[in-house]
Amino acid sequence: MNYRHAFHAGNFADVFKHAVLARLIDYLKRKEGAFRVVDTHAGIGRYDLQASEATRTGEWQGGIARLMNERFDPDVEALLQPYRSAVDALNPDGNLRYYPGSPLVSRYLLRKQDRLSALELHPQDADTLRSVFTGDHQVRVIELDGWLSMGAHLPPKEKRGLVLVDPPFEQPGEFDRMAEGLLTAHRRWPGGIYAFWYPIKDLAAVQRYRESLAALGIPKILDTWLTIRGSAEEAGLIGSGMAIINPPFTLEQELATLLPALCECLAEDQGASSGTRWIAREHR
Repeated sequence: MNYRHAFHAGNFADVFKHAVLARLIDYLKRKEGAFRVVDTHAGIGRYDLQASEATRTGEWQGGIARLMNERFDPDVEALLQPYRSAVDALNPDGNLRYYPGSPLVSRYLLRKQDRLSALELHPQDADTLRSVFTGDHQVRVIELDGWLSMGAHLPPKEKRGLVLVDPPFEQPGEFDRMAEGLLTAHRRWPGGIYAFWYPIKDLAAVQRYRESLAALGIPKILDTWLTIRGSAEEAGLIGSGMAIINPPFTLEQELATLLPALCECLAEDQGASSGTRWIAREHR
C-alpha cells in the first residue's frame, strides 16, 4: 500500500466529498431516532496541513484553503455550515492547520444517540485512528478491509444511517468492487443511504461504472459530480463524483444550489463543471 491520503487531504475532491457527506448527515438528524455512519475506508481521521506530505503537494491550497477564504450567498453558506463547523472545530484559533477526514467530519456532526463505525485496513493507520477517538464511546474503530463491511456490518442495529465508501483507487478493479459491494450491501439493507465516492480521471471508466450501476436494478441512485478543469490527455485527476443511493428528498435541490458555488470557487479553468443526474429512479 503506497497510497496515503495525507498527500491529498483537504484538496478539491475532499471539499466536494465532505460537503455532500455533511448534507447527508444533516438530513439524518431531522428525526430523533439514532442512526449510524459506517465509513468503510476511514484513513487516519485528522491531517496536519503543515506536515511534509501536505506541503509537498500543496493540494489543500486549491481546496479547503480556497473554501475557507470565500464567502458565498446566504443560501450556500447555510448548506455549507455543518461542514465549515467541522473544519473550524479542529482549528479553534482561526488558522487553518488541521483538516478532518471523513470520520472526524461525521463524528463532529453526530448527536449523543448516534454512532460511527470507522473501518481501516492499514494497521498503522488504524492505530492512528484509534488514538484520535480514544475514550469516545460513540465511535468504534475496526481494523478491517472495508469491502468486507458491506456484508458483515450491515444492517446496523439502529436500522437508520449512512454508508460512506471512499476507496483509495490504488488497486485495479475498484469501480467493479463498488458495484459489487453495493449489490451485496443493498440486499442486506435496502433502506440505508449509501454514498460511493469515485475519482474522475479516466472518463471511459467512469461512464462504464455509471452504466454498471444502472444495470444493477437498484432504484433511487443519484449521481453527482464536480470537476475543476476540462478533460485533456494527461490531465490527471480532473474531478470526483459520488453515487448516492436512497438520497434524501431534499438533496437534489440542495446540490443545485451548492455545487455551482463550489465549482466556481474551486475551478482551475473554464472547463470546470458540476451537476447531478439520476442513474436510476424509484420503481413504480
